[in-house]
Amino acid sequence: MGFTAIEKVLGRVSRDELHRAGVSAGTLVYPEPDMVMIHDALVTDAKKALDAAGITRLHAPDRTMMVSDHDVLYGSERAAQRGAFNRQAAKTWRIQNFYDVGRGGHGHIFPLEDGLVVPGMFYFDNDTHATNAGAVGAFGLRVGGEIARVLATGTTWVPVPQSVRLELRGQLATGVYGRDVGFYLARSIAAGRLPFDLDYRVLEYAGDLDQFGLGARVALCSTATEMRAAGVYVPPSQRIVEYSQSRAKRPLHTVYPDQDAVYESTATIDLADIGPQVVLPGDVSRATDIGEAVGTAVDHAFIGSCGSGMYDDLLIAASILKGRRLSAGTRLFVVPGSERSTRRLLTDGLMQVFLDAGAIVLPAGCGPCNDAVVGPVASGEVSISTATNNNTGRFGPRDASLFLGSPATVAASAVMGRITDARTMSPDAAVLDMLETCYA
Repeated sequence: MGFTAIEKVLGRVSRDELHRAGVSAGTLVYPEPDMVMIHDALVTDAKKALDAAGITRLHAPDRTMMVSDHDVLYGSERAAQRGAFNRQAAKTWRIQNFYDVGRGGHGHIFPLEDGLVVPGMFYFDNDTHATNAGAVGAFGLRVGGEIARVLATGTTWVPVPQSVRLELRGQLATGVYGRDVGFYLARSIAAGRLPFDLDYRVLEYAGDLDQFGLGARVALCSTATEMRAAGVYVPPSQRIVEYSQSRAKRPLHTVYPDQDAVYESTATIDLADIGPQVVLPGDVSRATDIGEAVGTAVDHAFIGSCGSGMYDDLLIAASILKGRRLSAGTRLFVVPGSERSTRRLLTDGLMQVFLDAGAIVLPAGCGPCNDAVVGPVASGEVSISTATNNNTGRFGPRDASLFLGSPATVAASAVMGRITDARTMSPDAAVLDMLETCYA
């Protein structure tokens, strides 16, 4: 009996040498992570928990990464104080890999770009969207408040999750993107058309995946996270492996599932069946064809988050915005996922595109997706965004209506002032051509 990709990843880092080739679902393991990541929002709780236990030294400070991404713009004294606390914690803990504001970006994006997360690696994270690691064939596992235990001891117990396998067949139509595939997946599971329960499972993709670049693979990871997946795995193409290798700060341990690997369930989606999707207010399971929402007036728009904050997401949005202005009364926030992307917007001329359109470009990080600490909505307003979810109150007032869409859909809607199918607007061909080389 063979192993799934994640069973191989957890086997490699297991403390038990008998498991090194792979470890079957349901087995309890104590993995030795390649890295531990903690985000700014949880540092205070973790530090206080360790202080109360008399623990002042981390198990592996050289393999610990602290990231400031949830609260980048200090809009209050409380936020500034938390930032100061985190900087002192990094010094006390002797963390060398501290990416403070302005130094990295979103913790679920810039490590993929900079070779800090590479194929086959395993890491613990306090945050749910560590699943983005699957975009390069790695595995990041969220442990929440248990991150304090991991920081102190180097590990914690992990039941090896079951994996489900989804084969994507065919080619995406023009104007349909990775985020649309994720939304379609959510609606299909909710309607019972796919036999999946993703709660503490790993969603493993298969099939015609070469058409998906790095940003699209990140998008494939995002929606499953909101359906409680423990992880997502996209088999890395040769192009992804070469990209990661060229930037790698650690060895690659690229893995692929065995042909006789055992899955809890399997299913297939025909990509030709998917058109642009929009998620109706409530949660990601309320995705539908965009025609169901076309014409809805929009006050607020946001492009970014760990679901759609990669450079190719920004390119797609810019291809719609170039030469156009936002509709009067509609505001658009653009949040790059990394400082690297912010600099590229300048050198590639795309910053000018966003500014000329009237968009507000914020520093790299979570942006409004972090419970709208910046860029909130007002009572009764309508928003369409690429945020990770649209749960009630996500952007502030509970009576606001929050829709989700792809970067193209959000950009088109911001220009028209109402939810719009981007296929009705000709994108700038020169900007779209940049997609081919944006991760070269």
